[in-house]
Amino acid sequence: CAGLDRTRDKTYPLRVIHDLLIIGGGINGTAIAREAAPPAGASPAVQALWHDAQDDWARAHACVQDDPGQEGAWVHAYLHRKEGDLGNAGYWYARAGRKMPAETVALAEEWTGLARELLSR
Repeated sequence: CAGLDRTRDKTYPLRVIHDLLIIGGGINGTAIAREAAPPAGASPAVQALWHDAQDDWARAHACVQDDPGQEGAWVHAYLHRKEGDLGNAGYWYARAGRKMPAETVALAEEWTGLARELLSR
């Protein structure tokens, strides 16, 4: 996540689910995905979620690739699930101490749950 360009760019595409996600239920009244950059001081896991919301899977993955914590492992697992690499995702869910969501759980639903939990800490 190093070298993030924090230039304000209001033209990037947004997805509805991310538009609706309010940080911590409304802290500062801003939505994580609407910000031009990840929240200041954000953990690598939260930065990864922000990059994923901008449809930048590779940058999101780079943020958590070397994160040794359970939060990073959880986001890492989500990213591999999104990619369709369920074997790798299963490994990272185990490292995070979590079970892989059922196939019926939409990726957007998991992203929202991840963001809400990580931003509430």
